[in-house]
Amino acid sequence: MTASVSLPDAWPYRMRDLCRITGMPRQAIHFYIQQGLVPPGHKTGRNTARYGETHVERIRVVRQLQNERFMPLKAIRAVLDGKDDAFTPEQRTMLLDVKQRLSASLARAPQKALPLDARALLVQHGLERADLDDLLRAGVIEVSRGPRGKLMVDADDAWVFALYADVRRAGFTRELGFDAKLLRIYECAVASLFQREKKILTHRLAQLPPDRVAPMLEKAIPLVHQFFARYHSKKIRDFFTRMGD
Repeated sequence: MTASVSLPDAWPYRMRDLCRITGMPRQAIHFYIQQGLVPPGHKTGRNTARYGETHVERIRVVRQLQNERFMPLKAIRAVLDGKDDAFTPEQRTMLLDVKQRLSASLARAPQKALPLDARALLVQHGLERADLDDLLRAGVIEVSRGPRGKLMVDADDAWVFALYADVRRAGFTRELGFDAKLLRIYECAVASLFQREKKILTHRLAQLPPDRVAPMLEKAIPLVHQFFARYHSKKIRDFFTRMGD
């Protein structure tokens, strides 16, 4: 008969042990679990759980990817899960053909602009280093290491700094609670919407020739953006209108 493994042997750590071993605060570890980056622990009670070496290693990997490669959480989750877009070979071929036919506004050219110095962008737009941390934690930009260890940003993402500076100047300050947590709400909403949109469009357009799909997308995407902006405004107007009822 095989000897059974006791709970402390299989799941030796409490939450406080994870915090001590990994150097991460309790709130951060819970957030990793909520985001699917770290598996949940073995429940031992309504509000208690035990953890194993797998949790320690996973937390360390996530932290390394964040701190050394500056990867947003959604990219880290894809790496850890080993997932890629679940396209059939036919769909992938169609998408690659469509990509070649799209204008530069929708498909990046092979020769991209050189990355920009993140610190210089902060100075240019009157932002602080904490603002850069907000954008990174929210997952709306990525950075890489450039010469002499400089933090570099994709030139295509420079608009994010300008827009965030406008938000700050409008009065939405960190002191009022407008930080990465709020940005994350919008990033998650858009990312989730795009995942569903991508699957639906790919499935329904896969049977069409690429030279027809490309102009359809170029015409439809600005219309979708217009719908988002106008419908969002409508929801806000409806909210304040009901306040008087």
